[in-house]
Amino acid sequence: MSEALRRRAGEAWAFRARVEHEAALRFARLAEAIAGFDAESPIPALLRRAADDERRHEDLCADLAQQYGHAASREGEDGAIAPAGLDRRSAALYEMVAACCITETESMATLASLLEGPADPTVEKVLREIARDEVAHGRMGWAHLAREAARSDVGFLSRWIPSMLSGTVGDDLFSAVDEELEASGLLRLGVLPHSMKRRIFVGTLDGVVLPGLEKFGVDPEPARAWLAARRAG
Repeated sequence: MSEALRRRAGEAWAFRARVEHEAALRFARLAEAIAGFDAESPIPALLRRAADDERRHEDLCADLAQQYGHAASREGEDGAIAPAGLDRRSAALYEMVAACCITETESMATLASLLEGPADPTVEKVLREIARDEVAHGRMGWAHLAREAARSDVGFLSRWIPSMLSGTVGDDLFSAVDEELEASGLLRLGVLPHSMKRRIFVGTLDGVVLPGLEKFGVDPEPARAWLAARRAG
């Protein structure tokens, strides 16, 4: 393993550890928020279980980061990401769609792609454990959206999907990449080459996320315009 690959893998797994830490905090908070306005919902129990999953994932990711010579920070923030002006029910729905319907669905697609490749045994074990849980985490977002859509019009989300997408990936996903980010050896270490990461993100957005949202009355056109602008840039 080259030093460049080792460094890249350590950075990637340390970043994932922080993401998992923040997800645990967010899921625990959303569990309390949803229970506060929908006492009959099964979603809070799923969120609490998911928070426990994410804490375990954080440990797994931090251990791999350490293995590749990069210490993972165990700190992270849980700032509410919903736009100002939304009532608490709409704000919780915004966060559930952003965190689960988009982020967890995209994460599952990434993990599935990594598991198709020649991952190192230790990496493969971690990927499989995380993937098993991420499926459930994505589903709870769609379940919450379905529950809210049965109660009221959720079409207001349409204008906010681009903001959710910008919070999920940086604009650098659509920028030109250097050779270091394209190294095929990254796959063995559980890291997607940049062009592959972009292809999976776009494919999952077009093929899974936007059609899923549209079924609940969320217009996909603002999100498609967001994507077209970044492809053109």
